[in-house]
Amino acid sequence: MSLPGLTLPGLAPPQASATPLASTTSIAKPPRIESLQPLQEWRFEVGFKQQYNVKLESGYAELFGVELALKQTYTFSGCKGVIFTWQGCQLELSGNAESEYAGQETEYAVEWLNVHGMLEGMRAPTASDAPRVLVLGPDFVGKSSLVRSLAAWAVRTGHAPTVMNLDPREGLLAPPGSLSIVTVDSSLDIDNGYGISSSSGPTVSPVRTPLIYHFPYQSPSEKPEVFKHITTRMALSVTNRLEENLEAKRSGIIIDTPGSFNDPKSNYDVIAHVVSEFSINMILTIGSERLSSDMSRRFASNKSPDEKVHVLRITKPGGAVERDTEFMKQVRTQSLRQYFFGSSKESLNPHSHTIPFADLDIYRVRSGAALNTEDPAFGAGDEGDDYDIPYANKPSDKTTYEKVTPPAAMTGGLLAIKFCSGGADEQTIRDSGVMGFLYAADVDEARKKVRFLAPHPQRWGDRALVWGHGWPEATGDLVG
Repeated sequence: MSLPGLTLPGLAPPQASATPLASTTSIAKPPRIESLQPLQEWRFEVGFKQQYNVKLESGYAELFGVELALKQTYTFSGCKGVIFTWQGCQLELSGNAESEYAGQETEYAVEWLNVHGMLEGMRAPTASDAPRVLVLGPDFVGKSSLVRSLAAWAVRTGHAPTVMNLDPREGLLAPPGSLSIVTVDSSLDIDNGYGISSSSGPTVSPVRTPLIYHFPYQSPSEKPEVFKHITTRMALSVTNRLEENLEAKRSGIIIDTPGSFNDPKSNYDVIAHVVSEFSINMILTIGSERLSSDMSRRFASNKSPDEKVHVLRITKPGGAVERDTEFMKQVRTQSLRQYFFGSSKESLNPHSHTIPFADLDIYRVRSGAALNTEDPAFGAGDEGDDYDIPYANKPSDKTTYEKVTPPAAMTGGLLAIKFCSGGADEQTIRDSGVMGFLYAADVDEARKKVRFLAPHPQRWGDRALVWGHGWPEATGDLVG
């Protein structure tokens, strides 16, 4: 189809889910037809134990910028989604949802499309600078939906934008605890969004090759200096990658951020660092008038034309809803499970590796609480438990990583395989990218061996393994 004011080439029809994502807990509702008028949207919330089926019977519709194929059934579970139509459509709906209704207040969609038009102008061959966009706002205001829509529309107009995720709570083509970069050079997927990361087998969803960095904390404010070092490394990596791909360079970058960036006391300095390192020339704020005003005052005023950052306040979509703590925990568990076992469309079989303690170089990330354990009075009188980590080398107060002998507490934990040797210094371990992730299925302290699950059969050799120990939280039932 064509969006208003823009000519978009057709997309290859996405594939349907081959098997249900989850079993329903109640009798599914029979199919029914819902008719949407132009500029309306269908909003739905589906639990993790529910199935909700959508089929486009006539007209045109899209999910976060990705067109639905005609007569194709899509099955959703454990998600909150919005299907928008520019010209009107008919949807066949079946299954169960916690909430579903037609939304008529959709002025945001035209505004978002106008932003896409502005970015298209910046991508023109005659333009002086490609778009480098930073999206800011509180939690649950539609930031990720905006980023995904802008990326999808850019692909549909023949571009290859680079998308970055700076929110360690939600991984982009990676588990939680990751910061990632990916160039989107083919259509996004209805079921799997940006697609899946590299796999050794045949896939239906688009396969991407992201650059992944490890930041196993819930918020940048927990370790702002570490976050700054990693984002500096990411900026160098993305700059080098874009210099090798002129089309991707012209398409620009779009950066998604955590809601904690909205805090002026703890994170405005981090925002300034990101703006500087990535040479941001446009900031989109959503869901916070104060944030927009602060960003305009800090970045858009008193700057030379070459340094000026355009700050735009974007309308929050009416379908943006809060995701509670329990829902987000289930999202993280689902993300881990899909990383190792795949989705309903691409089933994966992780490989088991049993490794002696002596052959492992495991570093535990130290949190603020861990630093307190350096005080001899900390925990005095407490009984020992599994969280008393045996140190291979006693860390100093200023270190971020500590080398440990695998404890039982590591069972169910996620470890990052770094692109550096196990004997590397702390700065190298911190700044190195991630080769992949391991799941600690079992730690046998008696036999001094660890059984890992890994996506690929090959061993990782002499690589540093970094255990977040707390983020993401241990998932004991991943293989149960």
